[in-house]
This record gives sequence, C-alpha cells and structure tokens, in this order.
Amino acid sequence: MEMIHSENLIYEYDKRDEEGNIVGTNRAIDGVDIDVPQGSFVAVLGHNGSGKSTLAKHMNAILVPSGGTMWVDGRDTKDPAELWNVRQTAGMVFQNPDNQIIGTVVEEDVGFGPENLGVPTDEIWKRVEDSLRAVGMLEYRTHSPNKLSGGQKQRVAIAGVIAMEPKCIVLDEPTAMLDPNGRREVIEAVKKLQKEKNVTVILITHYMEEVIDADQVFVMDDGHIVMHGTPREIFSRVDELKQYRMDVPQVTMLAEELRNRGLELPRGILRREELVEALCRLS
Repeated sequence: MEMIHSENLIYEYDKRDEEGNIVGTNRAIDGVDIDVPQGSFVAVLGHNGSGKSTLAKHMNAILVPSGGTMWVDGRDTKDPAELWNVRQTAGMVFQNPDNQIIGTVVEEDVGFGPENLGVPTDEIWKRVEDSLRAVGMLEYRTHSPNKLSGGQKQRVAIAGVIAMEPKCIVLDEPTAMLDPNGRREVIEAVKKLQKEKNVTVILITHYMEEVIDADQVFVMDDGHIVMHGTPREIFSRVDELKQYRMDVPQVTMLAEELRNRGLELPRGILRREELVEALCRLS
C-alpha cells in the first residue's frame, strides 16, 4: 500500500503588493504525482525555491492542495475530518530543532507528544525510553536540551516524533543547520529507524551524500518532478542534474571526471569503495 500518494497536486499562494493587496498568484507545486510505499526511504531533492518543502508540508496537511489530491495512508488531506488522523500518521521534523523542542529536560520533551495524545503514563515512559534508544540518545534523557549539540538536538526532535508512533516521518531539511558530524548522526538515526521499525521516511534535502541509500529519489524544479529513479539512476545523469542546479556526491563527480578523461568507469558510482574497486579492475 502507498503511504503517500498524490495525483496532479497543485498549490498556489497569493502574491501581494507592499500594501497587502492581492496582485496575483504563484504556483509553487504544479501537477505533481508521487507514490511512496509503506516502509520505504524516499528522498526529495531540489534547489532553493524548487517546491520541495512545500510538497513536504502537504504530507502532514500543514498545507492543503489548491488542486489535485494528496493522500496519506489512504486519507485525503483536504478532508477536515481526517486532519487529526493524517497528522498522527505522518510526523514532521523541521530544519531547526529549537523550533520543536519545548521541554527543559530531554525525556520530558520526548514525552510531550504522547501525553497530548492521551497515552497512559506507563506507556509514555516506555515510548520515551524506546525512542531515545532508537536515535542513540538514551544516556542524555535527563540532560537539558540547551546543553546538547545541534546534531543531538535534532535526534531528540526525531525521538519526540517517534514517540508518537507515526507510520511515516517527513524530514524537511533536518541537517541544513548542522556540521558534517551532526548531519551524519541524524541520517544514521533515520536509516536505522526505517530498517528496524519499518517507518516510512521522506527526506527533503539538498545534500547529495544523504540520499545514496534511498529506495527512490525525486528531483524537483519549478514546482515539477523533473527526475525520478534510484540514486544510481539519478546520479548517472550528471549533466542533467547540473541543468537543474544540482550537485552530485563528490565521489560521483570524481568518477565522472575520470570517465571524461578516458577511463572506462561505470556511471553512477556512489561510494568511495565502488570507485576504488572500479579503478583496481582497470589496472
């Protein structure tokens, strides 16, 4: 079954002049069709302004379509009666963890969501422990979030979403404000969740290295899906990605440069080990 499914999804917002008068509309999402199977890891790429974050907000009904339809676990996000169910099904993690962390102690913050859902106290503490363990933050349960690093805060924010037991987690550029170590911590925690708990993961990002383990990749430009495939298929099309102002993983770019200089290397190399192995076969 598809966890996320959209058909001809359109989203328009009003353009206003300096006095606040509506002077037209802008189409941020234009005819997007997307299918995300339950339990899969899907990445959505695109430069700033491509529409990827707007698409993410439709998956949690923060935004509702101007046209077309978005279904989350079979529920139409335009239906007000389904809003509560949609938001319980698809949890959101945003770019800045400080916007999501409200507790003064890590374990209290993680337990806040389940408490609001009316979960019994014993079950709340079990969920807090399980979710903190899942993201590798159990030893910090009694710490103040203010004393944590950016990557640790983001993992706590993810734990807070996990504790509500959603079937799907949508991460909207969760590593944009983090250093390389923080980015690695967060992505490793997300991949572990997807594999161990069969949670559907949708990662919105512009860091190419974060998507090489995804099941499928969507590339957006000007509100459209312009490329779709596995990471290897997408990163085999280096020149096309450049047309959409996208980078590729560094090792993929190196392999492409070596190909251009005459070395018979396969397209779409994603990892350093693959490149080393391919080069060794040439010698």
